[in-house]
Amino acid sequence: MGPLVRGQHGQPSRCWGMLCSAASAILVLATTFVPAAATASGGDEPETAGATGTDDPDAWRFRATAYGWLMSVSGTVNARGQSASVDADFFQLFQKSDTLGALMGYFEADKGRVGAYADVVWTKLNFSRSMATYRNPLPGLTLSASANAALTYTMTIVELGGIYEVAKWSHGRGSFTALDGLLGFRYWNNSADLALDATAGINVAPLGLERSRSFAVARSGSLQWVDPLVGLRLRHQFTPRQDAFLRADIGGFGFQDRLAWQAVAAYSYAWPLGGYQVAGVVGYRALGLNAVNGSGLNDNSIGLVLHGPIVGLSVRF
Repeated sequence: MGPLVRGQHGQPSRCWGMLCSAASAILVLATTFVPAAATASGGDEPETAGATGTDDPDAWRFRATAYGWLMSVSGTVNARGQSASVDADFFQLFQKSDTLGALMGYFEADKGRVGAYADVVWTKLNFSRSMATYRNPLPGLTLSASANAALTYTMTIVELGGIYEVAKWSHGRGSFTALDGLLGFRYWNNSADLALDATAGINVAPLGLERSRSFAVARSGSLQWVDPLVGLRLRHQFTPRQDAFLRADIGGFGFQDRLAWQAVAAYSYAWPLGGYQVAGVVGYRALGLNAVNGSGLNDNSIGLVLHGPIVGLSVRF
């Protein structure tokens, strides 16, 4: 996989540690809140709440969620053989990026033990020269002493899949734990524009770069592919209004030099509203991608880990 992939081996384990800490905090918060909620309601919370279909296990159940992902990003992005290492937290990206225009949504439909879901993420991230460091200059390209680069990275992810409830354990009074198997596909569309501080007299055309004012710009173009994925999801419903889940999946499996992994932990609390349930969602999401695309001047490889809190609003019906 080359130096790009080897340079990322430390990232997943660090993010797994952060994810475990976040998951523990979410579960502690949930288990602390449950008795308080039961006491506040007099311990008489019904088995069903709102039009969720829990009274009929074979009824259709739907959940639509709009959410924000407060992501931090680290790793390496290559464009036209030029490579930049990036490391930025959410606050840095928020100041520089078009994150307010990001599109992120999740929809799930279930009937009995079978369901289907769709997840969409679109974001455009701008890394300033303080966040992106140029790594491997090619012969004939002279950089300024700062050896930094500005990077604009656009990412679209569309995930479609099926769900099957493998096992379920009832705890009484609307509480249960369930294990789901996931099988699906993840569509990726990535592009990167890397602006380099090249000296004014250099001829960048033989390197496949474009001149833009005092910079040389390396453009990866649109990189698209579809990878299969498999995963597991562990759900726990404390009450009909409160639930939490842990999810892990892996995709690509190393075919065509691509590997992706994901881990998510989240907790939600719902309120009945006009025959529906409206729920607040908080959690943590980590997504890693290693994709080798080409070599030499055609190297447009990506090796990134994106991770951070998620906050959303869900409607159940």
